[in-house]
Amino acid sequence: MTAIPGPRPAVPLRRRSALLLAVGCLAGLALFSWPLLITPGDGVGRATDAPWLFAAILPLVLAIVLCELADGGMDTKALALLAVLSAIGAVLRPLGAGTAGVELVFFLLVPAGRVLGPGFGFTLGCTTLLTSALLTGGVGPWLPFQMLGAAWIGMGAGLLPRRRLRGRGEIALLAVFGAVSAYLYGLLLNLAFWPFTLGSDTALSYVAGSPVADNLHRFLLYTLATSTFGWDTGRALTTAAAIVLAGPAVLASLRRAHRRASFAPPAAPAPDPSGVPLPVQWRGPAGGRPVDHLPQR
Repeated sequence: MTAIPGPRPAVPLRRRSALLLAVGCLAGLALFSWPLLITPGDGVGRATDAPWLFAAILPLVLAIVLCELADGGMDTKALALLAVLSAIGAVLRPLGAGTAGVELVFFLLVPAGRVLGPGFGFTLGCTTLLTSALLTGGVGPWLPFQMLGAAWIGMGAGLLPRRRLRGRGEIALLAVFGAVSAYLYGLLLNLAFWPFTLGSDTALSYVAGSPVADNLHRFLLYTLATSTFGWDTGRALTTAAAIVLAGPAVLASLRRAHRRASFAPPAAPAPDPSGVPLPVQWRGPAGGRPVDHLPQR
């Protein structure tokens, strides 16, 4: 009896891809946290350059894909799967449209990153948010920050521990990760645009050149008052509930697609010294038992 293959492990990061991801993440963290780093002489006006600076690291996404293709971590079938998942995410996003924090798009990033690896999850987060923004007309200075935040969610799901974790334990881990990442996503987006939202004459306003602890204290109070108990909580509950309800089916489908999409092309049989052609094994259309066929003369 032929054993049924189990779930394949996620695609590991190659060295070059890991280096590119590390550089992109460090640059992204610097761009998110610019309010805490600038000096009084820099002025708040220079902060508007942040989206343009971030746009300079967007080619890293393409570089990661190219490195994965060159190193064998991704093939054309994986690229096709990336396109399909990005399209599904782009369709899911307008369904919630952010109303009361309902965001279904993040639910798909977590199982995809879990099954297909951190590199795939990072790329999927960027392409999904970009595609959905083009679909809904949500292109603006916030888009690069949304793309990077979603990319970190997909990458983080791919970096979660894997040993002997299946079934309810895995779903619970992904649900908790989805909820926590939803809060962190809102926190990071608030940090990028907080200096422009309140002006300079309130107790929670950004003060250029103020000590990091003081600005961070004002920012946390601002986040708690404006989004943590509203939008962020709605996003966290939606993501966790979707993972609990639909996560097992989505994980099974992605793992099945992962197994079938990563097969290498069959090698040609070596010629027999006696001159008799060797039989070629061919699997039926439903992946059934191998059938031997002699090449036609």
